[in-house]
Amino acid sequence: MKKIVFVSVLFISFAAVSPLFAQKISKEHESEYYVNTVFLEKVYPYQVGYVLQYRKGINQMARLYIPYEWFTEAAGRAELVTLPPGANWPYLTVFYKDGEFSHIRLYLHRSKAHETWGNVPLGVNINDRFEGVDSIKLEF
Repeated sequence: MKKIVFVSVLFISFAAVSPLFAQKISKEHESEYYVNTVFLEKVYPYQVGYVLQYRKGINQMARLYIPYEWFTEAAGRAELVTLPPGANWPYLTVFYKDGEFSHIRLYLHRSKAHETWGNVPLGVNINDRFEGVDSIKLEF
């Protein structure tokens, strides 16, 4: 009986103290980045970039305009990850460092025949939407 009481007290004291150590460890390894992930409804390739359409509310859509130049190593603001078909993408991950926009990671279906890929109609000129884009502001 004494062994059961001793083990119970030992277990309870360990359970009470362990969260304190967990908090200390997590503070030491805390990232300087804040990450926001948004699932995309449609991705439209355009001659100067991607048009990304996502839900911002019930029956409301928002669009982002990401220039292709962001995907070059010189600009370094975007990374494109193509994945095989699945139900969890396409989506966009936006990284903020110290409260300021840092970069994005875009996860898209490898096959452009997938239903999440769209086409901008011929004759539509939206070049001005890509000019001067230097950060992302998500709408919700």
